[in-house]
This record gives sequence, structure tokens and C-alpha cells, in this order.
Amino acid sequence: MPRRKRCYLAGVPSHVVQRGNNRQPCFFCDEDRGFYIKVLGEVLERFEVALHAYVLMTNHVHLLMTPASEQGISRVMQCLGRSYVGYVNQRYRRTGTLWEGRHKASLIDTEPYLLNCQRYIELNPVRAGMAEQPGQYHWSSYQANARGKPVACLTPHEVYLRLGNTPAARQQAYRSLFEQPVPEEQLADFRMGLNHNYPVGSPQFRQDLQENAHLPLGHLHQGRPAKPKK
Repeated sequence: MPRRKRCYLAGVPSHVVQRGNNRQPCFFCDEDRGFYIKVLGEVLERFEVALHAYVLMTNHVHLLMTPASEQGISRVMQCLGRSYVGYVNQRYRRTGTLWEGRHKASLIDTEPYLLNCQRYIELNPVRAGMAEQPGQYHWSSYQANARGKPVACLTPHEVYLRLGNTPAARQQAYRSLFEQPVPEEQLADFRMGLNHNYPVGSPQFRQDLQENAHLPLGHLHQGRPAKPKK
């Protein structure tokens, strides 16, 4: 089925994925990832977008962000992509496309979807066989959300903050969430949402988007199964 136009709403979290062209690497060393995070922090502040979770894989990135305006995330991804591609082309003396077209995005309901989306993102290295536990992978928000490592570009979501009254209590409660897998139904929802730029959440969430934000969602039909992506 045709992919829906991406939509962003002020104050509503979005799960964003950008992949390397033809599934080729977009990061070649830790210094590349460090540059990406640095620029990401700068453009998040510039366009008033809060980042709640991320993972930088070898050939793609996942970001969970809440914008203060409808244009915020698009501007973040545009500026970030332009700066990072320029850096890579200069560093590795290359030309041509780095990213696989435009990024994909899915609006995310809050409870219980938001924390499950964070877990989905931070468990990506485990599903890919790059780590046995999420804490073994350095380039993800798990280091901050579960362990308290300072990451300047992260802004905890209100739902995360309600996990405990202190940082230590929140981190412990967050780690305990990983003792159970993300429900298979929601895993499928997150993947389908990204494939079709479709919101993930309760029926009431989708109804509110249609009625209050005037988003013509219609019905999402499964169709031919897509090839699984991490």
C-alpha cells in the first residue's frame, strides 16, 4: 500500500528511523558516531525538539523525539543529515548518497507505548546480535535511561520521569522493564508504523488524531508482509 505522508504534531512523540543507502554503513567508527551525536544535540536545541531515546547502529539510526512545533523534527533531520553527510564525504573522500531516501516516522502514543518504544529502540543491538544485553552497547540511550550516564542531548519524557521520585529509583524501575520482552503485537505495530508512516497507539489515540488534528488515517491493512528490519 502507498506510504502515508509523514505528519508531526507539537507535543506528540515521533519514532524516526533513517537508514544508510542500500543498507550500507553510515557510521564507520566511534568518532563518526560522536560527531553525529554532537550535531544532533545542537540542532535539537536550535529547533526545540526533545530527544528521549536513540540508538546508532552501523547502517541506521532510531530516534524518539517530541517537537515543540510541527516543523521541528523535519528541520532537525534536514540539518543533521546535511551536516553529517558533509562530514562523512570530507573525512572519507567520498561522494554520492549516504542515506536511503527520506527518513521514516511514526507518531507514538504515550502509555504504554512510549516506554515500549524506548525499549524497542534500545534493544536494537540485542536483536541484531551485536550485544547480549542492551547495556553492553555504548551508542544508545540505555546508558542514560537505565544507568544514569550523562548524555547532554537527552530529555527524559514525562512518562519516564513518573517511574520514580529520584534518578536512581527511575533508573532501577526502567531496568526492571527489560526483564520482560516488548509485546510481540507492539513490535509489529512499531515496524508497521515506520513502514507506512502510521501512528502507533490506542484506538482512542488514532481517533483523536483524526478528529482533533484532522489527520486522514483511514485503515491500515497488512497487505504483503514486509521484510523484517531491526
